[in-house]
Amino acid sequence: MTQSAVAFQRAVPGQKAALPIDERPYHHGDLSRALVAAGRRILEAEGPDALSLRAVAREAGVSPAAPYHHFKDKGELLAAVAAEGWDELSAAIAKARAGERDPSLAITEIGVAYVVFARRNPALYRIMYRSACDKETMPDHAKAEDSGWGHVAETLVAGGMDPSDVQEMLLTQIAAWCTAHGVAEMAGFKEFEPLKEAMGGEENFVRAVLRHVGIMSGRRTAN
Repeated sequence: MTQSAVAFQRAVPGQKAALPIDERPYHHGDLSRALVAAGRRILEAEGPDALSLRAVAREAGVSPAAPYHHFKDKGELLAAVAAEGWDELSAAIAKARAGERDPSLAITEIGVAYVVFARRNPALYRIMYRSACDKETMPDHAKAEDSGWGHVAETLVAGGMDPSDVQEMLLTQIAAWCTAHGVAEMAGFKEFEPLKEAMGGEENFVRAVLRHVGIMSGRRTAN
């Protein structure tokens, strides 16, 4: 125990001294998850530039050395944060798809779920794409079982697309994904506010925009 801790115990009899931050234990139950959660809090409050392993350790209440038992650097931490974001987006897409049996309507609801997620988690959304854009092969999150990417493909097949036409399938998946991404990027434009209000809110606006795109095998989706 340090001299300062001993002095504190002597000054307050029976009171357990708080350890200085550099002497805090790194054991924290599921420390990896706790660090990712801390990283997300910092990310949404202050942006990616504020993220560092030291800042995350401080936010999680562990020693500055503790994160290095799980992440070698900030890049690995950001990758873990992004992976959690992709998992959450996939879950939102799966839920949207399950709620609509008609494939032409389901593809629209998937897009709505995508845009809602992006709009509610703007900083996380940026990190997710920052981690994916430099990959030379399909990212792990897209290959995972029950991925959002996979749900889009399955919905397109249910709507009549031929899965054996690999190139056409891939191009249509990309078109669907890019459409939702583009709407997410533009949904916050101030010029759209009167239209959103007239339509009863942003989700209704997004749904209507996606239905007008008509990404289901090149046809306009049903209203």
